Amino acid sequence: MYQKILVPVDGSKLAECVLPHVEAIANGCKAQEVVFARVIEPYLPADFRLEAEDYVEALVNRTNYEVASVRSEILVGNTAEKLVDYAQAKGMDLIIIATHGRSGIGRWVWGGIADRILRWGTVPVFMVRVPEEEK
Repeated sequence: MYQKILVPVDGSKLAECVLPHVEAIANGCKAQEVVFARVIEPYLPADFRLEAEDYVEALVNRTNYEVASVRSEILVGNTAEKLVDYAQAKGMDLIIIATHGRSGIGRWVWGGIADRILRWGTVPVFMVRVPEEEK
């Protein structure tokens, strides 16, 4: 059912609460592809992009799903818009996202982003609430 899964991450441990769910769904559905995506603002310095690339690549390297290939993407622009556009353009079947998290340069309200993705997109969205003890 879900062959191509998009997992937005912001570099925080809070956003990574989705990882057990991603593993269960990817393995259970025998997904072909899992993409971990990080969106950065266009005005940020180049070293921030390098940090984002390193983070997402490390995340990819520590995952191991039964069948799915795992890769990373760095997108530049408005977070919700970029994720919706990417999911639709690449034919993603599912987006798995934490309801909120914190980035290295300030707070991102993932709940707002997840809500916008849910309202604007045409791809199903699986939202994972960050456990209370991790907030």
